Amino acid sequence: MQKASFVYSPRFKEFDLGPDHPLQAKRVVRTYELTRACHFLEGENVVLSRPTPAREDDLALVHTPEYIEAVRATNEGRPMPNPARFGFGTVDNPIVTGMYGTSALVAGASVMAADLVADGTVSVAFNPGGGWHHAHRDHAAGFCIFNDPAIACAHLIQRCGEGAKVAYLDIDAHHGDGVQEAFYDRRDVLTISVHESGRWLFPGTGEVGEIGTGEGEGYSVNVPLAPYTTDEIYLWAFRETVIPLLEAFQPDFVVTQLGVDTHCLDPLTHMMLTTHGYLKVIDLIAKHAPRWVAIGGGGYEITVVPRAWTLAWARMIEAEAPEYIPEKQAKHYHRDAEGRAPLHDPRQPELESKLVQSARAFAEITVTRVRERVFPYHGIAGG
Repeated sequence: MQKASFVYSPRFKEFDLGPDHPLQAKRVVRTYELTRACHFLEGENVVLSRPTPAREDDLALVHTPEYIEAVRATNEGRPMPNPARFGFGTVDNPIVTGMYGTSALVAGASVMAADLVADGTVSVAFNPGGGWHHAHRDHAAGFCIFNDPAIACAHLIQRCGEGAKVAYLDIDAHHGDGVQEAFYDRRDVLTISVHESGRWLFPGTGEVGEIGTGEGEGYSVNVPLAPYTTDEIYLWAFRETVIPLLEAFQPDFVVTQLGVDTHCLDPLTHMMLTTHGYLKVIDLIAKHAPRWVAIGGGGYEITVVPRAWTLAWARMIEAEAPEYIPEKQAKHYHRDAEGRAPLHDPRQPELESKLVQSARAFAEITVTRVRERVFPYHGIAGG
């Protein structure tokens, strides 16, 4: 059994963008509580790691000094200078007191996860509190302040030196635009984002033609999918694109953003995955990521995210997940007719056949285009 670290701080609950904001810290708190209730934080091969805030030099691997200083103002009781310039003061990214401290802690957790894996202390480390993939070099966006996945990737490259390679894989329903931007002209970090197409969803980017520039041409990969994409369609597209690319790139590390907003119950997106399909994706990642930095992400249905991430963590530690949620946590989740709360989704969504056919046709076009546009850069047959 491989050794694994769950990176968590009770201070994650302090991140608060408001009671009506979609990004609620209780998603992460309940993930921790559910994994603990399932006894998945016990045993000699499991390490519970307490993160510390990221140092400014780590934040500066991705963000400008001016932006970092603007966010820091929220900790020091100073007004943020020109907040609109830095993407703040919006419905998505309101200004809240202490934002720098909690955001730096989230970034520090992803850096710690990267260090634990790089040290060889563990084979996989999971930070459920992170995954803020929309943050840009000089401004916040899409609920994201510091881009902790990009920081973790950059930290690994800096730490391991010339020749090190990182594959960044993003399975959030939203395009991982901030991480793509950070490495768009580099080939030491292969970014792959499998997401609902920007034709229907924020941030409106992530088309197949966004393949990188300069030295990085061919090393930014996008697999946009249509609304009503099911488990079966998603898994087919994933196997046809992501797996050959990972096998060809042969990264030293795999960093993943494991958003669960592809789920059929998510209120912000339009995809139709279940926990069964999600876990099969996690299985595929696990088989191709011997040194794995796993990070949380999106997911806005509070009864879904903790279950999905608990199932993912069980796979990371090679544990058998229970059929039902332990009773002391079951009150937070839907119960069946017998009064039990299933850990997995009990049923598949029912969809009209024309919607599924349309989603399948869209996926087939996307896969063909990825194989034509990107595979040749990696010497993969079928491009």
